[in-house]
Amino acid sequence: MSEPLNPTPETPGPTPETDSVTPGTAPCAVPETAPETAPEKDADAAVRRAASFERQRRLRQEPRFPGGPAADPAGSHHERRIRSFQPRRSRVTTGQEDALQRLWPTWGLDIDGLRVLDLPTLFDGLPVVLEIGFGMGEATAQMAADDPGTGILAVDVHTPGQGNLLGLADRAGVSNVRVANGDAIILLREMLEPASLDGLRVYFPDPWPKKRHHKRRLIQPDFLDLVARPLKPGAVVHCATDWEPYAEQMLDVLTEHPQFENTRADGGYAPRPPFRPLTRFEGQGLDKGHVVHDVLFTRR
Repeated sequence: MSEPLNPTPETPGPTPETDSVTPGTAPCAVPETAPETAPEKDADAAVRRAASFERQRRLRQEPRFPGGPAADPAGSHHERRIRSFQPRRSRVTTGQEDALQRLWPTWGLDIDGLRVLDLPTLFDGLPVVLEIGFGMGEATAQMAADDPGTGILAVDVHTPGQGNLLGLADRAGVSNVRVANGDAIILLREMLEPASLDGLRVYFPDPWPKKRHHKRRLIQPDFLDLVARPLKPGAVVHCATDWEPYAEQMLDVLTEHPQFENTRADGGYAPRPPFRPLTRFEGQGLDKGHVVHDVLFTRR
């Protein structure tokens, strides 16, 4: 050990090689480290990115509630493609969580693409209408209560909305709603029998207003090709939107499709039918001056 230092005014201050010195202690050398090279930095960054990606992947696949809707029900069973929806995780209330845990095993199903649904058994023989995108479920629950003779297979990816719809249906005492979690395209293509649906409802889908995003809109010719198979002849396709350009697209693609016919003799929009409730979202749009268009076609 070096001799204790007794600093005097003439004692030089700490150098780059030593820490500041306290009387009666020995100076401590600062260990030298080799500068990190660019390849090493790149490698460390790549490792961190891979670890972050893996954490996000596990998060997407972990169910939020044991026994409830799966985070990614189709997993890697089906190809990745441009989606018409944006899955998002948001806060689930205590009531929604309770409904998911109690009712999902009975009234919920995951769209995994690995089985074909037996709709007559699932809905006790009722005619079944498919609803794609139900938001928080208020309109769906009301339509189910108003028409108990029709089963509603309601599809969405928003967990709070799924729990909210289950809770609303439970409190209203209706049993003709089933909540499907996942991608409606996989449901239509892989899990429904031909001529098994009595109707399709698509209310206020994401309008994807930017031109470069129009390819993400749900109502497209390819979608109508797909949905025509599980629809029975005479089944009603009912779309509604408050986005004028999207309403025009809906009307155009349905008019041009050979397997669908407009219920309006003039070939235009239909008035809102009484069975479609006026939702809070729609009311807010009307207050802002939005014009809501309903489009009703039948399967030939």
